Amino acid sequence: MTEYRTEKDSMGEVKVPRDALWGAQTQRAVDNFPVSGQPMPPAFIDAVVRIKRAAAIANGKLGLLDKGPRGAIVEACDALLRGEHRDQFPVDRYQTGSGTSTNMNVNEVIAKLASQGGEKVNPNDHVNMSQSSNDVIPTAIHLSAVTQAYQVLQPAISHLQGRIYERETLLGEQVKTGRTHLMDAMPVTLGQELRTWREQLHAAEQRIERAVEDLLAIPQGGTAVGTGINAHEDFADRFISALNEETGYHFRTMEHKFLGQSAVDGPVAMSAQLRGAAIVLMKVANDLRWMNSGPIHGLAEISLPSLQPGSSIMPGKVNPVIPESVAMVSAQVMGLDSAIAIAGQSGNFQLNVMLPLVGANLLDMGHLLSNAALMLADKAIADFTVNGERLAEAVDKNPVLVTALNPEIGYDLAAKIAKEAYASGRPIIDVAEEQCDLSRRQLEGLLDPMKLTRGGIGGS
Repeated sequence: MTEYRTEKDSMGEVKVPRDALWGAQTQRAVDNFPVSGQPMPPAFIDAVVRIKRAAAIANGKLGLLDKGPRGAIVEACDALLRGEHRDQFPVDRYQTGSGTSTNMNVNEVIAKLASQGGEKVNPNDHVNMSQSSNDVIPTAIHLSAVTQAYQVLQPAISHLQGRIYERETLLGEQVKTGRTHLMDAMPVTLGQELRTWREQLHAAEQRIERAVEDLLAIPQGGTAVGTGINAHEDFADRFISALNEETGYHFRTMEHKFLGQSAVDGPVAMSAQLRGAAIVLMKVANDLRWMNSGPIHGLAEISLPSLQPGSSIMPGKVNPVIPESVAMVSAQVMGLDSAIAIAGQSGNFQLNVMLPLVGANLLDMGHLLSNAALMLADKAIADFTVNGERLAEAVDKNPVLVTALNPEIGYDLAAKIAKEAYASGRPIIDVAEEQCDLSRRQLEGLLDPMKLTRGGIGGS
């Protein structure tokens, strides 16, 4: 059976598990919010801890926090950032809208650890000095999202682009039937198709970078409502210096800190760009599924790696499981973005009151997208094989090639030739030779699939 100790806060006594590092306010939140069983992501807790560390350094340099408590707080933060005591942050993400419960959870754990060395460290008076939950949590949203983007998400997207580029270069001369409306269209190369995916990802990455740049502006120092009450006038600048020294990033203080506390416009914009990246991954995943379809009665242009049996009843069936997983990730990210959009509308006067949801969802989105991009790169893009004969056969029999004859014979005659080729199943060049005045040599020049992938007006 769990043994308890008694802790006190401004509301009275609370029973807390004897070995827990947290105190009364954390325990109240644990008791009050038995919602999802999902605490705030570890990356978010790390962000709050980094804020506490930087704040202690700033307060020390301003002469507000004595050397002993300051050093003890920094040491406790360092231990937490090494991954120690991960189980001490149990507060559910669906909690008070300011994230006060998570802020106090971190304050109490740091104070407990800091006090173990003999220093008397109070969670509110020392660890939370010059701060409020109302500027700590918005700042943590920015810090955790920026850190994840730089360290995890952007490397994953870049890796996927690199894998695509490898295949794009290798398959640059492989001609296939283009498709619009899922119907046969003019030829393209696999290289062109792959480059399209890569360019989409590059553009999505650039949009994410711009959103990250906006998140480098943080409201720390605004305290309760944005005015900076109970914080030294130089606290925000000293805090920024300490945080940048710790992270190596280029955070800057918001001139009007109300902006980052009453609204979450920057995180909402970041969420939108993550949704955009998800849309790109969904397009790539669906293209791969179509190209792999069959293998007998589908397009069968490529064969994705066979990773696991595809059916519990149909022997030999293999499904495109990686693109399917990526598509589900994309759908989930789009849903999380919708929740953030709703949360962004919940700024009531001087405070948004859905901050934990925004922080948790952003990190969930980045985590899912990063893993999906790596998985798609290494388990689908890297090793799919091309069914060259199938591609060539489809191109040769594609009546839409007649489009290249429009400038020579006119649209009406070209349409008649195409219909005959469709009806008879004969190659377009044979039908065209019978129904127009162009020589076989001229037709071969005009209908050369590789030339058609380069645009312009062909012929020789």
